[in-house]
Amino acid sequence: MRLNRYLALCGLGSRRACEEIILRGGVRVNGRPVRELATVVQPGDTVFAKGREVRPAESRYMVLHKPSGCLSSRQSQGGKPTVYDFLPREAATLPHVGRLDAESEGLLLLSNDGALAQAITHPSRHVEKEYEVIVDRSFDPQLVPKLLKGIYLEEGRAKAAHVQIEGANKLRVVLTQGINRQIRRMFAALDYKVKRLTRTRLGPLKLGRLPRGAWRELTAREVDALRAAAGASRRAR
Repeated sequence: MRLNRYLALCGLGSRRACEEIILRGGVRVNGRPVRELATVVQPGDTVFAKGREVRPAESRYMVLHKPSGCLSSRQSQGGKPTVYDFLPREAATLPHVGRLDAESEGLLLLSNDGALAQAITHPSRHVEKEYEVIVDRSFDPQLVPKLLKGIYLEEGRAKAAHVQIEGANKLRVVLTQGINRQIRRMFAALDYKVKRLTRTRLGPLKLGRLPRGAWRELTAREVDALRAAAGASRRAR
């Protein structure tokens, strides 16, 4: 893999920040100083950066049942807790894949597998995200076609991939887009207020019976299924 990506996987910062480290002469590969950004690290190579040997962190995949009222962020704002307050200390640097707004709850994936995260969140991959939606009053079934056809927001046409009415004011909505606060804004355009929003599925990964505020590691089978759904390659070691 390219040297800047290798250094980023070692936790030395973004790829751009790692490029600066390379250009400043702070990297040696197999004992040789390297300043070429196109340098490729091969299996078995020894890489030193900032005076120490560096190796990519082991891939880790976790799912958290994010409670309502906490932020998908590392920094608290206004005294609100963050998702990292619910995770073990060693997961404090694990990036979240996508986000849920503070009022929303449900499935939040966290992983240091950048290739998988990029594939899952890239709009061209159309990875499904399923939500349970509770609105403030009985929903008119005749409005379902509008959700499916699309509602124009500032960013463009926002539409649902699938809508199922499960109760007078309860719906199940599937998205393949990633517009900010998309479901809340789509229902607001139809004069409904979303009272509760829970993500229950990301691709093949389901929230299941995981309690609010609880987390678990993904199984190897779940990781492989996510890769397949997102069209992502296996992370290089």
